[in-house]
Amino acid sequence: MRNRTGKLILSFLFMFNLSTFAQESQMTTQSPKVSPLQPRRLVDCPTAGLLPRASFDFDIRIYPEGGVVFGLDIGLMRRFMVGMSFGGENVIGEGEPDWNPRIEFAAKYRLINESWALPAFVIGYDSQGDGAYDDSLNRYTYKSKGFYAVISKGYTMGEVPVGFHVGANYSLENDDKDKDIAVFFGADFRLGDNLGVVAEYDLGTNDDKAKELFGQGYGYLNAGIQWIFSEKLFLQFELKNLLLNRKDVSTWGRGFRIVYFESF
Repeated sequence: MRNRTGKLILSFLFMFNLSTFAQESQMTTQSPKVSPLQPRRLVDCPTAGLLPRASFDFDIRIYPEGGVVFGLDIGLMRRFMVGMSFGGENVIGEGEPDWNPRIEFAAKYRLINESWALPAFVIGYDSQGDGAYDDSLNRYTYKSKGFYAVISKGYTMGEVPVGFHVGANYSLENDDKDKDIAVFFGADFRLGDNLGVVAEYDLGTNDDKAKELFGQGYGYLNAGIQWIFSEKLFLQFELKNLLLNRKDVSTWGRGFRIVYFESF
């Protein structure tokens, strides 16, 4: 009788531990921890990534002619983030900086969260362009996205996390009489714990009419290599305008980006 009771107790304990292990494994599989550094931007193109609620990041972008743009993004809610930025040319170097005419603002709201079947879908606004500001046409060298919509979907290829992104935008920088809607797409790859690669292509259909000054009709192809120092800090070296989509350039643009993340 004692042996039978002991066997029943041991069987019960074994089944209890097995059930607990299965539940914990299921919770881990279904509720993975999302990295706070999920991509929110590739190079110039936004993604459907958001900052977690009650968090912020500092984003410093360095571009040719001593240009620097300082940005601050804040995750206000689970599906909503806002940001502001300001910068100018000749910030790094000698002489007086040539500051941009105003502070720029951004906002992003996620309408659909990513699931097994559906991509994440966001709408947003961003008035910060890149490069020098042209006062005669009231625009940046590379136009801001203005109003945009993006879908993003993540996959795992082998052990490599990959994200694909497709979007469209309508820029308010249209004093050049080019008011077309632009389409862009891109991808990000995470190669190990410390290395990432991003690439994007903007068809540039809203920047191909003033050809003597800006877009030549080839679109803008950009790429970047990330060094992910930690979950709170990454550095990104960028190659811009690989198709030389401007009449006044003969080589690729080069830039550098520093992003630091923190929670409240």
